[in-house]
Amino acid sequence: MECCNIIRGSALLPKRPSPSVLSDSQFLTNLKLPRLKRQNPVKQRLLIRNACGFDPNELPFSLENNLWKSLLTIGAEYGEGFETFRPDGPLKVDVDFLNDRLQEGFLQRIRYAMKPDEAFGLVFSWDNVVADTRALKLNAWRQLASEEGKEIPEDPGTQRLMLCSGPDHVLNKILQWDISEADADMLKMRLSQLYYENLLQLDSPSEGMVEWLEAVSNARIPCAVVSNLDRKTMVEVLERIGIKDYFQAIVSEEDGMDAIAHRFLSAAVKLDRKPSKCVVFEDDPRGVTAAHNCTMMAVALIGAHPAYDLVQADLAVASYSELSVINLRRLFAHKGSNFMDLQKQFTEKSPPKRRLTTDTIF
Repeated sequence: MECCNIIRGSALLPKRPSPSVLSDSQFLTNLKLPRLKRQNPVKQRLLIRNACGFDPNELPFSLENNLWKSLLTIGAEYGEGFETFRPDGPLKVDVDFLNDRLQEGFLQRIRYAMKPDEAFGLVFSWDNVVADTRALKLNAWRQLASEEGKEIPEDPGTQRLMLCSGPDHVLNKILQWDISEADADMLKMRLSQLYYENLLQLDSPSEGMVEWLEAVSNARIPCAVVSNLDRKTMVEVLERIGIKDYFQAIVSEEDGMDAIAHRFLSAAVKLDRKPSKCVVFEDDPRGVTAAHNCTMMAVALIGAHPAYDLVQADLAVASYSELSVINLRRLFAHKGSNFMDLQKQFTEKSPPKRRLTTDTIF
């Protein structure tokens, strides 16, 4: 049941007021996300059933609520996206809209026919994909516990839960510290500060990351990185570990994307690639689900989660050294060039029946 409280590790950082950020695409202006709100109970239970594979009617109300919040974090409903407001009224910008409006032009199609790799876009999650942040988070918790005169459990299973859970769940359910709500807020703020300090000491990306980015850069495939961190911190850390120049787009806290799926769609817009032509690199099963909801392919890195938790991914690897650019082509090879594009079904009209006449000669 602890999985219901799982959030991304970069969510350790407190939210700050974010300036409004305009999309890089010319036709998407003043994008805003609709506020998360409770769906119709019947529809809500149907989404939980489809996403989780069991009947929500058999769950307690509190657990059903936690599951629903988790699905909202993923962006688990296919078709949800952005809302943009124009003089003629609101415009829904969802996955299908982006796949349609980000179609390649005539010259681009000719270029991609000769160099098909350039048609792809790669989207990397920050936590445990671009850089291994698990040790940084554990160190932040150890430092916080030391300042409070406490200790964290050394059990690997408990530490794994701490890495995958939000600060509230860790303080109240896992560590079970007897503190007031005000003290909990202070501890979460201090934890964020410690994590920032540890993050700025990061000096290397994940193993094999530089070689993989160099390979896709030689193939002229654009890349984006998505995170909950603020843009200044992201740029500083990427420069420190020496891979900033490989990324053409960054989706950060200032972009105001709450759901994982929204961050992936924002990355596709910034890369000027159709979502159905993007490949997401993730280590979390929820990220794989979000990628598929965006009609994107998903490559899972085994590590933070075991391989059997990542079976929904289109490809699962233990490290970047197992990848080559040809793997990206194979992901789309059996789908055709128009994979996941809307298709029109033409009904053939049967020709009019001819009346047979028989000429008799006497």
